[in-house]
Amino acid sequence: MAPGKKRSVAWDHFNLISPNKVQCLICKHEFAFNDSTSSMMRHLRSVHHVETPQSANQAFNPPCIVSRKQELDSALVDMIVMDAQPFSIVEDKGFKAFVNLLDPSYIIPNRKALRTMVEEKYKAKKEKALDVVSRASAVSLTADMWTSINMDAYLAVTCHFITEEVELASVVLGVLKFPQTHTAAHLAEAKNLLMEEWGIKGKVTGLVTDCAPNMVACANILLLRHIMCFAHMLNLVVKKSLAQTPELEDIRSKGRRIVGLFKSSTTAKEKLSEMQRQLARPEHKLIQEVETRWNSTFNMLERLFKEREPLGAALATLHTDLPPLTSEDYQAIHHCLSILSPFQEATVELSTEKRVSASKVIPMVKMLKHYISSRCGQITHPLGEKLATNLKNNLHERFSALEKVTALSMATLLDPRFKELGFCSQGSAHTAIERLTKECAATMQALLPEAQPQSPPREGPSSQQEDGGLWALLDRHVGVQQQGTSTTASATVEVQRYLKEPHIPRTQDPLRYWVTHKVLYPHLYKLAMKFLCTPASSVPCERIFSKAGEIVSQRRNRLKPSTVEKILFLNKNL
Repeated sequence: MAPGKKRSVAWDHFNLISPNKVQCLICKHEFAFNDSTSSMMRHLRSVHHVETPQSANQAFNPPCIVSRKQELDSALVDMIVMDAQPFSIVEDKGFKAFVNLLDPSYIIPNRKALRTMVEEKYKAKKEKALDVVSRASAVSLTADMWTSINMDAYLAVTCHFITEEVELASVVLGVLKFPQTHTAAHLAEAKNLLMEEWGIKGKVTGLVTDCAPNMVACANILLLRHIMCFAHMLNLVVKKSLAQTPELEDIRSKGRRIVGLFKSSTTAKEKLSEMQRQLARPEHKLIQEVETRWNSTFNMLERLFKEREPLGAALATLHTDLPPLTSEDYQAIHHCLSILSPFQEATVELSTEKRVSASKVIPMVKMLKHYISSRCGQITHPLGEKLATNLKNNLHERFSALEKVTALSMATLLDPRFKELGFCSQGSAHTAIERLTKECAATMQALLPEAQPQSPPREGPSSQQEDGGLWALLDRHVGVQQQGTSTTASATVEVQRYLKEPHIPRTQDPLRYWVTHKVLYPHLYKLAMKFLCTPASSVPCERIFSKAGEIVSQRRNRLKPSTVEKILFLNKNL
């Protein structure tokens, strides 16, 4: 290069491999070189989309890969986040070869650059989420704890609300490493900091958690309505009922040992598959029961019952000492499954995040009580009858005060699919209607123009006349009372008019109803936005921890907690 001559940007992407030959660093293509970089520049622009100066008189700025590289970088970050892939994947030979085959011009970022891109996307998404949450009129929270394989404790908090477009939405507020003892005070401090960071203090209508005493006490410290997780309460009801049915425990014990054999022996597994093929059945695997989840018991018994023919044939050829399930056992399982199936359906339906769910809790319990009561009079099998009786008693014990929970009773009334028909007790329905009327009146009162501040009285002979004279104080009290009476009467009219409207079909979305009836019931609309955003369970937090278990794995157990939080935030909020 001649002295004083500017260095061409082409040399950032080419190597001189001989006096008359250069090689592209991106695609390894070789070119003839005769003291000119023109062909090199054309190659960069046309093949690799590298921006280059258009004139020799322009200063040479560092080149930047245009939108194509940015799109690929963003897609790589999304893959890392969504699929819980380790950052080290960018160093894997197979991944590099695969990417090179797809696009030889793409330069894979290293681990450090990839981590930086994740942090940048986290900041951008969090800023956007903060803006969306700030516009919500009311929010509800769920919270739960989790321990990683590194024995690090984490606290997760999710936020649920209805957007300006009247759609249900949720955001992960934080997944925080929690080294402190799990006292109510420490939990309250962490949640309070999150609420301040996200600007939702004063907007929170309820906190949904399990029944742990520290979680309940935490809500009390924060002066938040505590709402028991329906899935957790139902789990306690069914587990207790199963434990009170010892005859079924014998069958469950047999089932666990049989499943354990087919999970641990390749010979047994292959024999079951062979029998399934001979009977032209799908090759379904057996499911093992998990102590903490009642629905795993349901799934285990259901699979054993469905696969009883190939399972029996497989056991007969294995010459095992395990006692097989008898025809009487299968008959008992059949009755138990028919009793438990509505509880399984309820657990699944009320664990969704995409639909209004809190308003279903009270009607769902009503239907479960009705179903069990009717079954108690129909079942002739002694084991099934005992299980049904236990479920009936435990449902009554656990959910006796459910209809008095304000957040749930208001949500049920404000759901046009249920209204007062969702309640078991007409007395509870009447109380809830009175509460809704008061809430509606308070909403009306808050929207009235504020009273003008009174000027301090002036001394002198005319001051008494200007202030209203002797009756001024009484007149003001009468005016306030008349205003209160007026709002109560108006609220009563709005509530009663709404309740008298026909119910919408149960399969319809209640939020669509409120979109079309916003003008007709403006104050109830505001209350619907406040109470219908509450989830029925804390399952959203449990789903976060399911993903966290994939992220904090044996392959990537050195991740910093702050990086774990960013990946989980992006995974749930992308």
